[in-house]
Amino acid sequence: MHKENSSDALNRRFLFKKCELNTALNIISGRWKAQIIHSIHNGHNRFHLLQKELTNISEPVLGRQLKEIETQGIIIKKEIPETTPTGIEYLLTGKGERLIPILDNLCNWIKENP
Repeated sequence: MHKENSSDALNRRFLFKKCELNTALNIISGRWKAQIIHSIHNGHNRFHLLQKELTNISEPVLGRQLKEIETQGIIIKKEIPETTPTGIEYLLTGKGERLIPILDNLCNWIKENP
């Protein structure tokens, strides 16, 4: 957590206002966010399926990353009716779906430019 008036916080606010690219990169930055988004797109849309797909992520980290991605409007949580306990699935929003080709292009770019 950053102090609101620290030089780091002031620089972040300036950069995010100056260039939308910084805001976009902040949304998908982090070790797991892009992979979680891609995994949900590929049908791994429940917590246990994401854990199975992303074997090295811990439960607390996965939960925190999902919450951050949800806060950014990339995914939504949807209750699965008639499940006990109540099941939850994660779905990409329109914003999240529009992010998939961008993530794919980034993957292709690094493959072509190692």
